[in-house]
Amino acid sequence: MLGSHSQEGCKTDADGLVGNKCNQNLWVYTADCMPLFFADKKTRNVAALHCGRKGLEKKIIKNLVKIFDDFGACRDDLLVAIGPAITKKYYLVDEMILKEFYKKAENKTIAVNLTKTEKDLCFSVSNHFKEQKLNQLDLKRSAYRQLLNENIPHTNIDISNLCTYKFKNEFYSWRRSKTTSRQWNLICS
Repeated sequence: MLGSHSQEGCKTDADGLVGNKCNQNLWVYTADCMPLFFADKKTRNVAALHCGRKGLEKKIIKNLVKIFDDFGACRDDLLVAIGPAITKKYYLVDEMILKEFYKKAENKTIAVNLTKTEKDLCFSVSNHFKEQKLNQLDLKRSAYRQLLNENIPHTNIDISNLCTYKFKNEFYSWRRSKTTSRQWNLICS
């Protein structure tokens, strides 16, 4: 995660940017991962995260909230927006990835029981000639739960219902088309 000390006008590889200066713009680009924006309505400090499955597993949200704590933020003053990202209907993972995700991201063990809808989404892997069962993973819901676990009021969290996979003319999607193109997302202080 990078703070305001990064050099102006420089491109930097990071999954998060934190700004503690007024009139500062923070940009992240995403395809199917979530852009998450944080703003402290009293201090005007802001942050932008690129957050997907691995970011949630590594507790990127918890780490960012700690940075706001260091700035003296009050949880009631933190506003959070989760931008367009792939929705659970289109984010399909195998049982091992799903179990590992819940173990790391949500600190719980789950039993995977495929629903009828999920069974309909199963497909044959042609090179192995075997059926592989896939499960839906809801990244936005998991991010929301992590935010609640950090004591951010639910009334301070806004979640976009737009899906980057579904809306072909509006968003790029790695899972849909393997494109290297991305959406730019920004927050201004």
